[in-house]
Amino acid sequence: MYVRPVAAAVAAVLGLTLTLGGPGTAVSAVGDPVRLVGAPVVYAHRGASAYAPENTLAAVDLAADMGVEWVENDVQRTKDGELVVVHDDTLTRTTNVKKLFPDRKPWRVKDFTAAEIARLDAGSWFDARFTGERVPTLRAYLDRVDANQQRLLLEIKKPELYPGIEKETLDVLERAGWLDRGHVTRRLVVQSFSADSVRSVHAQRPELVTAFLGTPAVADLARYAEFSDRINPWHTTISADWVTAVHQVRGPHGKALEVDTWIVDDPTTARKVQDMGVDGIISNAPDVVREATGGF
Repeated sequence: MYVRPVAAAVAAVLGLTLTLGGPGTAVSAVGDPVRLVGAPVVYAHRGASAYAPENTLAAVDLAADMGVEWVENDVQRTKDGELVVVHDDTLTRTTNVKKLFPDRKPWRVKDFTAAEIARLDAGSWFDARFTGERVPTLRAYLDRVDANQQRLLLEIKKPELYPGIEKETLDVLERAGWLDRGHVTRRLVVQSFSADSVRSVHAQRPELVTAFLGTPAVADLARYAEFSDRINPWHTTISADWVTAVHQVRGPHGKALEVDTWIVDDPTTARKVQDMGVDGIISNAPDVVREATGGF
C-alpha cells in the first residue's frame, strides 16, 4: 500500500500500524483506532477513469499500476439476470451499441442479455488504444480486483430499476469469495444513492461496511447511521462544519461515521476537502489527488 512518508513516520514514532480498518486511521499496539489527520484514502472512481475507459478491467489495472488500492465501480443487471459493471442505465455513451444493435433504442442495460453486452466495444469511445475492451461482469471484475490485491467500493446503481439486486449482488460477492472476514473487514464497502438499497444490504449482511451517497441534513444523520457506516457526498455540497457533525455520529458498528467525497480531480479542490477533514476522496485522477494531499 502506498503511504505518504509523513503518515508513515508519524505511525512509526507512535508505535502504530497503518491499516484500512478506517480511512485516515492507524491502529495502536493495543488495537485502538487513531486518526492520522490529513491522510485521506484515495479511491479510483470507476478505475483510473481519467486515463482509461471507465469501469473496464483496463481502468482497474491502471489504478493498480499507479499503486491505488481502492477502486470504485457501478453495478447493474442485464435482461437475463447477469450483474455487469457499467455506470449509465443506457449503453450509448460508453459502447458501440448503436452500431451493433441499431434498432434497440433506447439501448438500456436491462433490455440486453449478458451475451449481447459481451459483444460490445467499451473502449474505443475513450481512445482507439482501448478498442476491444469489454463491459465486465461483476464476477470478472471482482476476480481482477482480487488478483491485483486491490479493494472495492461497490455501488449498486439505480436499484429501483432492478428489484432484488441487493441480494443478487451479495450472492455474487459470496460466490467470488468476497464475503469472508478478510474482505469484509478490510477490502469491501457497498454504497448506493438509495437509502432503501443501503438499508437492504445492511439488513442482509450486517457485518458489511456500507455507505450512503448523498448529503443528509445534520438533523437526519442519526437515522442514516442506523444502517450506514459512511456518508459519501458530492464535494460541492459539504463544509468543514458538516464533516465534523458527521464524525460526531456513530454508525451501526459503533464507530464514528466517515466521509468519502466525490468527484475530485484537481489539486486545489483536493486540498480544500482535505482541510475540511474528509476521510477519503473519490477521483477519476487518483494520482493527482494523492500527490496533492499525501493520501494513500
